[in-house]
Amino acid sequence: MFKTVLFPIDQSREAREAADVVANVVQKYGSRLVLLSVVEEPASDTPGGDVMSSPQTVAQLLENAKSVFSQQGIQAETIERQGNPAFTICDVADEIEADLIVMGCRGLGLTDEGINESVTNRVINLSPCPVLVVP
Repeated sequence: MFKTVLFPIDQSREAREAADVVANVVQKYGSRLVLLSVVEEPASDTPGGDVMSSPQTVAQLLENAKSVFSQQGIQAETIERQGNPAFTICDVADEIEADLIVMGCRGLGLTDEGINESVTNRVINLSPCPVLVVP
């Protein structure tokens, strides 16, 4: 059913919590697991930049996540891309022919300001496959 599962990760608590759901889905369906982290292009008005704009931080994050899944007997592939997170997640899902995207949700979409800014909300609207949102 879910041959390929895409798991976009960042340094959030929500992404760490979603990892358990990802492990369960991948083990249940014998899925191929692809971990994705996006190096965000720094905004010109942001001094110092966000930690997710550091390629070194993103590479380390992917290796740590791969190790966590490896300890559970799950082989994971990693992809690192640069760009807008929501669009990049959907592009990669299309490229790898993902059957499911699993994402953590920060709850930003529950506010008027957050509904348009939520990466999860954008992915839900643009995704070429089903999206499982872990609250």
